[in-house]
Amino acid sequence: MSNQKPNIIFIFSDQQRWDTLGCYGQKLDITPNLDRLAQKGVRFEYAFTCQPVCGPARACLQTGKYATEVGCYRNNIALPLSEKTIAHWFNENGYETAYIGKWHLASTGGDSNEYIGEHCNYRTLPVPPERRGGYSYWLASDVLEFTSHGYDGYLFDGNMNKVEFKGYRVDCITDFVLEYLETRKREKPLFLFLSFIEPHHQNDRNRYEGPTGSRERFSNYEVPGDLEGTEGDWRENYPDYLGCCASLDHNVGRIMKKLEELNMADNTVVIYTSDHGCHFRTRNSEYKRSCHDACIRIPMIACGPGFYGGKTITDLVSLIDIPPTLLACAGINKPDYMKGRPLQELVDGTAKDWPGEVFLQISEEQVGRAIRTKKWKYSVRAYDKDGWRDSHSDTYTEEFLYDLEKDPHERHNLVSDPQYEDVRRKLAEILKRRMKEAGEEVPEILPAPADGRFK
Repeated sequence: MSNQKPNIIFIFSDQQRWDTLGCYGQKLDITPNLDRLAQKGVRFEYAFTCQPVCGPARACLQTGKYATEVGCYRNNIALPLSEKTIAHWFNENGYETAYIGKWHLASTGGDSNEYIGEHCNYRTLPVPPERRGGYSYWLASDVLEFTSHGYDGYLFDGNMNKVEFKGYRVDCITDFVLEYLETRKREKPLFLFLSFIEPHHQNDRNRYEGPTGSRERFSNYEVPGDLEGTEGDWRENYPDYLGCCASLDHNVGRIMKKLEELNMADNTVVIYTSDHGCHFRTRNSEYKRSCHDACIRIPMIACGPGFYGGKTITDLVSLIDIPPTLLACAGINKPDYMKGRPLQELVDGTAKDWPGEVFLQISEEQVGRAIRTKKWKYSVRAYDKDGWRDSHSDTYTEEFLYDLEKDPHERHNLVSDPQYEDVRRKLAEILKRRMKEAGEEVPEILPAPADGRFK
């Protein structure tokens, strides 16, 4: 049966920098399919995560709330069963809902200073129905990097049966998607959340696993400006990282072709983005969990009904805007508790008072908060808190200030420079306001030490 409500396919990568796409300046031929989507649809030039850690970012996406509001402020805290998710909203409004790939919201473990419910570990086990966020079709692993490698692995279906795959992981996950699209009854409009793990590093092997041959195929890369001349591990990993991104793009092309074959293309909104970026151990001892653009800036492209015209939006947007955007695609009004705003307002020109900054909560490696404007990056950190055990603090200390117009690669920290005292004071007020809007107590923010030890 035909249905006027559009289908919605949300494609989510993991740890993908914005500058891996041609339409964001990548010079190698990595993303021809995504570039075509951007030419036809809408590209968001300045898109950012709201929490540069896998699980918390996913909690924000499923609920439309900030991670501390949900309680999933770090990895390994399950999404509370009481949360109303975007899947619940779609189910109530006549949609078929489906989830395929990495979930990362079912398990709880580790020490915490705040009550986080029962300890449960589904990282290599099937996620029980009540912990699937309301999705009706299910083919996923809670932590996909624990049940697979770049090649070969397994997921679990809706009946909790192991479903093995053999081949490159992105290809195999996409095979499952294409099979699902072909075999579903199509009685209802579809909301599909597709969560790849690439280009995330393979934890147990401590490296990036691109398709065989990636190292040779993408060896002639241009070093991103923020990495140039730094330590880190990008020299041995970046070609494979690009190989992962190229595989993602190839499989986006396969999905778009299938939509054409099924006569779904004209009535399907496709949105592509990532949970955070990657700084290749140049900012701390791992790949994310910092305020720097390499870590927080992400690609974001939308194409389909409401997102046509080859537009580039230059307002700053956040992952927190995705949940109300997805609901708006289906004509569902944003519930008051959701913190973001529908991106359609920017596309159709109806947006008023769009924020001039994005707000971030940072956990695990630190208890941190940050804002990014077009010109400034400003972050604070609670040095007496443990980023794994504590979700927040009542006192923070200034850690970074960057002038992004003069210093786009964030090499010159101005946080202790007396010339920028007024700038820091103004940015601190904005940050406090955003923290309050996110349901946090307004903290005290202390100046950085005058000796500039954070430089």
